[in-house]
Amino acid sequence: MEQDKYDVIVVGGGNAALCAALSAREQGARVLVLERAPESERGGNSSYTDGKMRFAYDGAEDIIALAPDLTPDEIASSDFGVYTENEFFDDMARITQHRTDPDLCEILVRNSNATVRWMKDNGVRFMPNFGRQAYRVNGRFKFWGGAPIVVWGGGVGLIDALYKSAEKKGIEIVYDAWVQDLVHSDAGVSGVVVRVKGASRRITAGAVILACGGFEANTEWRTRYLGRGWDLAKVRGTKYNTGCGLEMALRIGAQPFGHWSGCHAVGWERYATDFGDLAVTPNFQRHSYTFAIMVNAEGRRFLDEGADLRSFTYAKYGHLILDQPGQFAWQIYDSKVTHLLLDEYRTKQVTKVKANTLEELVEKLDDVDPVQCLKTIREFNEAVRNDAPFDPNEKDGRGTVGLPIPKSNWAQTIDTPPFEAYAITCGVTFTFGGLKITNEGQVVNTNHEPIPGLFAAGEMVGGIFYFNYPGASGLTSGAVFGRLAGRNAGRSAKLQHAA
Repeated sequence: MEQDKYDVIVVGGGNAALCAALSAREQGARVLVLERAPESERGGNSSYTDGKMRFAYDGAEDIIALAPDLTPDEIASSDFGVYTENEFFDDMARITQHRTDPDLCEILVRNSNATVRWMKDNGVRFMPNFGRQAYRVNGRFKFWGGAPIVVWGGGVGLIDALYKSAEKKGIEIVYDAWVQDLVHSDAGVSGVVVRVKGASRRITAGAVILACGGFEANTEWRTRYLGRGWDLAKVRGTKYNTGCGLEMALRIGAQPFGHWSGCHAVGWERYATDFGDLAVTPNFQRHSYTFAIMVNAEGRRFLDEGADLRSFTYAKYGHLILDQPGQFAWQIYDSKVTHLLLDEYRTKQVTKVKANTLEELVEKLDDVDPVQCLKTIREFNEAVRNDAPFDPNEKDGRGTVGLPIPKSNWAQTIDTPPFEAYAITCGVTFTFGGLKITNEGQVVNTNHEPIPGLFAAGEMVGGIFYFNYPGASGLTSGAVFGRLAGRNAGRSAKLQHAA
C-alpha cells in the first residue's frame, strides 16, 4: 500500500468487488482493493463459476454486440430468442416466491443489459453458451433459460479480465489482506483495520465498499443460520467467504436483511473436496439431472427432476439432497440421453457406475437399497407418457402419471443399456442473507438510517434471492450492484475530498 488514505477502499476481490473498484475509479477516486486470498486464489466465488450471466435482451443483435467474434454460420444456426425485462421480472418473482425486494429487483433487471455491455468495455469477453445453454436439434441451437452468454474462460477468465482492467486503470490491489474491522464513529465509516502478512494496519478512506461474500465457508454460521445438517455440506467455492464482512458491519449496527436461512445449493460430486479447488472444482457439477431420475439411500425418488428448466431448479435441489438419509443421492441415466450429459460427467472427478442391466446397476449403487431401487425404476418406466416428443431445449410436457412424485418434463423410460449412475451430495454456493442497502448501494443501520461512508455489493446484499435463484443471475447481480456501489461511493468520497 502506497499510502494510508484513499478515496475508496473495496473489501473483497471477486466480480462485485472489481466492478465496484472500476466504477469508483471512473468517478476519479483513488481506489484500494483488499483481497483476503493470495493472488493464486483471488476472485472469491466468481473464479469458481461457469461465467454465465443472465440479462434482459431484445434479440440476436444484443448477443452479437457482446460476442463480435461470432461467425455468420454460428449466427445463422442459432436461435437466441429474446429475454425481456418483463420475463426477467417474472422469473425473479416466481423463483423467489414473490419475496424479492421490488426496488433491488428493479435495479438488477433494468441495469442488467447496460452492465454487461459496460463489462465488455472493461475488457470482459463474452460468447454464446453453446452446449450448456442450448442443445443442437435438427442442426440448430435453441437457447433457453434467459442466459445465452458466458465469459470466455469461465469464472477465471472473468476475474483475469477485471483485474487486468483494474491494474491498467491504476487501481491498487493488495493480496493476503484480511480486513478485520471497520473504522467507525458517529460520523460514519472512515476506513478499515487490515491484517497484511501478519501485521495489522489502519487505513482511512472517504468510503468503504464491502464486497467480500457471504458466510457459506463458515461451518458454524451455516449451522446457526441455515440449520441442522448444513455443517455437512460441501463448499463449492472459496474457503475465504466466512462472513467477516457481515460480522464487521453487524458489529457497528448494520441491518441484516433478506433470507438468512436460505442459500444457493446444488447437486455436487459426493466425494468432492470440502472447499473449492480451482484445478478440479468445475468437474464436480452434476447438472444434467433433468434427463435422469434421482434416488436416495432407500432407493426412492424424492423430487421432480423435470419440474422446470435446469436454470430454475438446480440452485434449490441441493437442499433436498442434503435432507436425504446419508446426505447423498444417485442420478440414473440410460443410453438414450447420455450424449446430452455435460462435459463434467466425462472427467476423472466422478463417482460413476455403469451396467448392462438394471439388476446389475442397482447392485452397484453404494449405500442404496437395490430391491426398492429396482422397483422404483420399473414403476417409473410404467408411468412415463409417450404422447409428447422429447425436446431437451424446452419444457416438453413429456411427463409421468400416477406417481407420488411426478416427473413433469423430459420423462423417458430407463430401458436402453448401457445404464449409468452418478453419486452426488449437496454443494453450497452462496448464502442469501445479507445487509440492507439503499437504492444507491449504501448500507442501512438497524435504526433504518444510511451509514455514512459504508456501501455493499455482491453476496453481501440481502433481499434479492429467496428460496431459490434464477441461474446465472449471481454474477449479474454482483456486477450491477458493484457498479452501483462503486459509482456512489466514488462520488461521495470525491465530495468529501473537495470539501
